[in-house]
Amino acid sequence: MQQLLDYAAILAFVVVYFITRDIFLATAVLMGGVTLQVVGYLLMKKPIGNELKVTFVASMLLGGMTLILRDETFIQWKPSIVNAILALTLVGGHLIGRTFFIKKMLGQVLHLPDSAWFTLTYGWALGFTFAGALNLWVAYNFDMDTWVTFRFAGLLMINITMLIATFTYLYAKGLLNEDNLPDPKAPKHEDKP
Repeated sequence: MQQLLDYAAILAFVVVYFITRDIFLATAVLMGGVTLQVVGYLLMKKPIGNELKVTFVASMLLGGMTLILRDETFIQWKPSIVNAILALTLVGGHLIGRTFFIKKMLGQVLHLPDSAWFTLTYGWALGFTFAGALNLWVAYNFDMDTWVTFRFAGLLMINITMLIATFTYLYAKGLLNEDNLPDPKAPKHEDKP
């Protein structure tokens, strides 16, 4: 159900755009969808991740500017801005805070040496930077239909490629073994309400 929530807003954006060819209506639907996504997490009493928080704020600000100014450029910038914020957060967290945010997210699932967290941090930051730059290139060099298609399919494929690269790296380094995975016999900690 969580994966459905994660992609529902962008899927609604794409469907509405291709049915109506109206980027402004699609933008309004995206804004509503992201809002419903946040409400869904709240109703399920699940924590709202930082990526969703960034996406929500960017959708409201840039989507709002798109609708108010009637300029689709702002909504086309949104994926690049979100990817830039994610990349800067990963790199800044390491350089300034001496922490690996990826380790904070996955540290209970994977027990890795700091050298691996370093590689994953900078690898994902590079991937986010590439996705953001590619989004701008597509937005400025192709028509709206191509950009909307890329926005959904292209960026999704980049994320899947980044996941595959992550697992390939971990496998190649021998880090996907019993020593690095949680003990299935260990007691599970339940979150208290």
